[in-house]
Amino acid sequence: MSAHKNQDGFLRTQRNRASSVRSCLLVVSLLCAPMAWAASEPTPGTTAVATEAVAMPTINLNTADAQTIADNLTGIGLTKAQAIVAYRDKHGAFVALEELTAVKGIGEKTLAKNAERIRLQ
Repeated sequence: MSAHKNQDGFLRTQRNRASSVRSCLLVVSLLCAPMAWAASEPTPGTTAVATEAVAMPTINLNTADAQTIADNLTGIGLTKAQAIVAYRDKHGAFVALEELTAVKGIGEKTLAKNAERIRLQ
């Protein structure tokens, strides 16, 4: 009887270890899966889904009102848009895109983000 109890205890221990190993493997695979999916190439024989380029609206900075500027330019809220209009009213129409950086709060990074969306004529 004692040998039978020892064998049952041994089997339970082995099952618990196997269960723990499976649990660890599951956790590791769940943590690593998103990285593998993000880095994976399409499998040969499958078709990758093409994304369409979305046309960005362009605005004429010399005629647009503050709300239009705020709605269409990245990183420019209504307050900065109002500053752009005030600058334009005081100094006249923008002649070069770089002039926009003379407006307080508009820097090179903001200009670079929006260069393709801005027209001056």
